[in-house]
Amino acid sequence: MSIGNSPDGNSPDDERPFEDDRDEREAERLSIGRALQQARIAAGLTVDDVSNATRVRIAIVHAIEQDDFAPCGGDVYARGHIRTLARAVRIDPAPLLAEYEAGHGGRPAPTPAAPLFEAERIRPERRGPNWTAAMVAAIVAVIGFVGFTLFSGGDEEGSQAQVAEGSTPTTSKAASPTTKTDKPDADPKPDPSDSAIAAAPQDKVTVQVSAVDGRSWISAKDHNGRLLFDGLLKQGDSKTFQDKQKIDLVLGDAGAIQLHVNGKEIEDEWQPGAVERLTYTPGDPEAG
Repeated sequence: MSIGNSPDGNSPDDERPFEDDRDEREAERLSIGRALQQARIAAGLTVDDVSNATRVRIAIVHAIEQDDFAPCGGDVYARGHIRTLARAVRIDPAPLLAEYEAGHGGRPAPTPAAPLFEAERIRPERRGPNWTAAMVAAIVAVIGFVGFTLFSGGDEEGSQAQVAEGSTPTTSKAASPTTKTDKPDADPKPDPSDSAIAAAPQDKVTVQVSAVDGRSWISAKDHNGRLLFDGLLKQGDSKTFQDKQKIDLVLGDAGAIQLHVNGKEIEDEWQPGAVERLTYTPGDPEAG
C-alpha cells in the first residue's frame, strides 16, 4: 500500500519534470532580435548585405538584433523594419510582429482613410453630343411626316415642298457630327494624375506621394491627428492626401520619394535612407 499517490498510481513528484521542460522551452524561445540575427547568419548574409538589400541603416539593423527598437523612430517604423528584415533573411515576419505587438501594447486600431483627391473622383469625362442619334431621329421624323402627307391626300407639290424643307436640315446635321466627333479623338487625353495635380483646389492642401526610386514606409495624418495612411509604398506606387488645413508626413526613406504639393513638385534633395517629418498647408508648398 502506497501513501500519497494519486488514483492513477503517479505521485505529485512525477509531474515536476513536465513543468521543468515547459520552463526550459520558454527560456529557449528566441527574442525578435536574436531570431533575425540567427536567420541572417544561417542565410550567409552580413549586416551590410541586409542593409543594402532593405535600405535600413546599418546602425538600425544592429540595434534591432540587440532588441533595441528606439532608433527605429516609433512603433510604426519598428514594425516595418521587422517585416522588411524578416523577408530579407527569408523567415516569416508574422510571429515576430505578434511578439512585438504583445510587448508594446498591440497595433493601434486602424482608422478609415480620408477621401482621396476629390478631383480624381468628381470630374466626369467630357463627351460630345450624340450626333448619330440626333440624325437618325431627324430622318425618322421626316419619313413619318412624308408618309402622313401622302396618305392624307395632300397635293404633289405640297408634298415635294415639305420633303425638301424637311430633308434640308438633316443634310446639314449629317455633315456636322463628322467634324465634331473627330475632334476629341485627335486631342490626346491628359494623364489623370497630372490633371488632378493641376486642378488642386486653392483652399485645401493636396499632397501626392510617389515612390520613384525604391520603396519607403510613409505615414500621413490630417490636421486633427487622424491617421490617413500607415504602410509601405512600393516603387511605382502613389498616394494622394487632402485636408482643409494641413497634412503631416513622415517619410521612412525620403530619398526614394517624390512629392507634389498643391500642384507643384517639391525639389528638395533628400538622402537615401533619411527619415523626414514634413507638414504642408494650403497655398505655396513650404514644409513646416
